[in-house]
Amino acid sequence: MATQNILWTPHSKDTNLSRFQGHLETKLQKSFSDYVSFHKFSVEQYELFWKEWLFYSGFKLHKEPEKIIKHGNHFSKSIWLPGALYNFAENLLEVGNSNDLALVFYSEDGQIQRLTYAELKQEVLKLQKHLISLGVKKGDRVVGLVPNAPISTIGMLATTTLGAIWSSASPDFGVRGILDRFEQINPKVLISVESYLFKGKQISITDKLEEVSTQLTNTKDSEFKQTLVYDFVEPIKDFGKINFPFRYSEINKTNPSDQLAYTSISFSDPVYIMFSSGTTGLPKCIVQGGGVLLNHTKELSLHCNVSKQDRFFYYTTCGWMMWNWSQSVLALGATLYQFDGNPFHPSWETLWSMAEKESINVFGTSAKYLSVLEEEKVSIQNKYSLSTLKVILSTGSPLPNSGFRYVYENIKKDIQLSSISGGTDLNGCFALGNPILPVFEGQIQCKGLAMDVQVFDDMGKSVENQKGELVCPTPFPSMPLSFWNDESGAKYKSAYFETYDNIWCHGDFASITVENGMVIYGRSDATLNPGGVRIGTADIYSVVSTIPEVKDSVIIGQEYKDDVRVILFVVTADGVTLDESLVKKIKERIKVETSPRHVPSLVLSVPEIPYTVNGKKVEIAVKQTVAGIEVKNKNALANPNSLDYFRNRKELNV
Repeated sequence: MATQNILWTPHSKDTNLSRFQGHLETKLQKSFSDYVSFHKFSVEQYELFWKEWLFYSGFKLHKEPEKIIKHGNHFSKSIWLPGALYNFAENLLEVGNSNDLALVFYSEDGQIQRLTYAELKQEVLKLQKHLISLGVKKGDRVVGLVPNAPISTIGMLATTTLGAIWSSASPDFGVRGILDRFEQINPKVLISVESYLFKGKQISITDKLEEVSTQLTNTKDSEFKQTLVYDFVEPIKDFGKINFPFRYSEINKTNPSDQLAYTSISFSDPVYIMFSSGTTGLPKCIVQGGGVLLNHTKELSLHCNVSKQDRFFYYTTCGWMMWNWSQSVLALGATLYQFDGNPFHPSWETLWSMAEKESINVFGTSAKYLSVLEEEKVSIQNKYSLSTLKVILSTGSPLPNSGFRYVYENIKKDIQLSSISGGTDLNGCFALGNPILPVFEGQIQCKGLAMDVQVFDDMGKSVENQKGELVCPTPFPSMPLSFWNDESGAKYKSAYFETYDNIWCHGDFASITVENGMVIYGRSDATLNPGGVRIGTADIYSVVSTIPEVKDSVIIGQEYKDDVRVILFVVTADGVTLDESLVKKIKERIKVETSPRHVPSLVLSVPEIPYTVNGKKVEIAVKQTVAGIEVKNKNALANPNSLDYFRNRKELNV
């Protein structure tokens, strides 16, 4: 792989990363010549690294750990910080000056809400007392159907003050998508808005709430107590058939003498339940604990150079792990900026106007968002100086070379562009930015500190400057604690350890470059990634299976114009033709019952779908055939000739 163009070079090494490196050099009486040697140390001596970061970062503990890691007989059985006690929310709320801004929210209609740390704590206290009145305690689940707005942060913090478990989804999810997630974890409380804004329209979700709350009430062994409705756009007039409704605005106010209580939990106690995309069935419920926060602060402080009172923004929804990731900037004493709505409504200026007005320091978004700006030939620097902006973060899908060039030619020349890559599974990054390294076109700057990131070839050999599977042979603090309702750990092991024995295989194709950066080429499994938003085929299959005109189907993601588009192939029922009317019906049903992001770009007819001899639908084989790649494992197929129906389709080359 040829050396790429350098697009940016840092002006100073006076960064959080260099200061922490200096701290270690002084303490250990050793010197690191460059980042590569520092990273090598952090991987080889990862227990020492995490111990030093735990205390250097000021992580608030109620009790110190007996050791940093207790190794099990398998990677997945490793226990981080055994014996330690802490509280997740306390680490995000007790960070310094109570008059500093904690949250600033911009609504699509232009309304702005600001909360200091003191005001945020009061809101959290109010909700905490209400949750206690409902019997919420350590280990219970509280779920949010909320926008990326203060109510989402307040809900998460109030939940985790009690040692309870938080999980969230975006209000634009369809009923089935919501229930496929929340039914599995049997929540005690659902916090939801009554509606949200998108493209200037108010979209009510009260009908969804009726069905979701009813189903959560009827779940086996249901513990469901309340649907807590937050009036986000306008007060709801009629609760209708919503089960156990209560208006958020009617929660009792706190007394001046009331204080937040922080329940002590261990690092092995759940904090978040994240949901996989559900490629082969219901979304996996990924249980995560305190190691997530320890890793987040490392990533945000050392790799993104976020410090106290910096102003941090990430465009995300509450159904994406970047929401959880961005919340952790509060632990650094920074100000978290939130936005909910369409980032192009009423124009491309929406987010950049906010960034200029609010003197944003770190601006995070998806590669797809930057690609749209590029396609529209938007020159942001002609309108906004963005003098305070230090870092642009991009994730969700690989940022193409042209996207790198676009940022430096049209947004800002003197900027650290940090393409970052990780996943929901670890709620963090394997590879990300670095404030003391140059930015090379098309590359992620570096491997994450203390993350033993390697690339394996087809023989399971670690390689560089060659495409292969992204793996991690060494445990890390933000690894999942478990999967919900997976007592044996079989699902957990199956998800990450089937390819290589006792080595985490992430499912990304990647390469390590000659500059010691990384290039991610996309998913090596069948997960879809349109517009940088990772979604699963199971959500779409669950809808399509209810359409009587469709007998069978297969869904793939096709690489298309520096992005991924969803293609749905259907086998129609006997006597049924796939015409425009049926295509419209299929797309509309998918949009209503899942989300607009799940709607396929193309719906095409085929006479047969390929299956394995064990009866498993083979999406990857279809994807490879569409891409012109010869399928190597045809012997595993019960009907290998069916792949011919997907080869050289003219509709896929338009």
